[in-house]
Amino acid sequence: MKQVTIIKQDGTAEAFDVEKLRRSLRRSGASDTATQEVIVKIEAELKDGMTTDVIYKHAFKHLEDVERPVAAKYSLKRAILALGPSGYPFENFIAEILKAKGYKDIKVGTMVQGECVEHEVDILAEIKGKKIGAEIKFHNKLSIASDLKVALYVHSRFEDIRKKEQKDGKELISEDWLITNTRFSKNAIKYSKCVGMKLISWNYPKGEGLQDLIDETGIHPITALTTLTSAQKVKLMKKGIVLCRNLEENDNALKSIGLKGQKLEDIMKESQGLCKV
Repeated sequence: MKQVTIIKQDGTAEAFDVEKLRRSLRRSGASDTATQEVIVKIEAELKDGMTTDVIYKHAFKHLEDVERPVAAKYSLKRAILALGPSGYPFENFIAEILKAKGYKDIKVGTMVQGECVEHEVDILAEIKGKKIGAEIKFHNKLSIASDLKVALYVHSRFEDIRKKEQKDGKELISEDWLITNTRFSKNAIKYSKCVGMKLISWNYPKGEGLQDLIDETGIHPITALTTLTSAQKVKLMKKGIVLCRNLEENDNALKSIGLKGQKLEDIMKESQGLCKV
């Protein structure tokens, strides 16, 4: 196959690497047969200047035809983006992941007094006697990164809170976190390592990124389901049904938006398959 140049999310160009596509498909749970089928079709469709977003959409469509639950998992990164317009805060999604990880006393959107000013902390949680505070940065485009300015701003806020806690003799926030659904700039990572602030993005740190946490906990949004239309997803989220694991216990809500019979069975089958993939 001749070398094809593709355009990444950030607008830069690079040579198409079939192994990256293979790894992403296998990471989603695709079988060797399905993986190879999708790769053959994508290679036949490739053109110079094609964007990674278009390649993803083609791969997703081909995967959907052969392994629907796997296609749902392959779409997770975009499914998280779809949480934004729904009105369901990304903070709550992260809180559910922390809860599944064993964190206790989780609070979302809490006002905390600092030494200088009051701050709204997106998430406060505890585990094994350790108190953590997290700032959640949701971006509605995959090309957007949380940069050095964000890291500086977040760390300074938690330092202000710690000064006040220390002055009042209260339990200190021992760790400050910055979590995003996309990525961090190199300088944001460099600075955060220097000051000891924990960063979590889609695939950072290696083996402990957001994608890994979703895989580990099984906390998947219904926006990943291919058997639901966009309108049905919005209706369900307005009823408070946002996670795939909520579907089985909300049979009446599903029926109230017209889901029944074979359609309902297909949705439940995909949901159960997604959580097991």
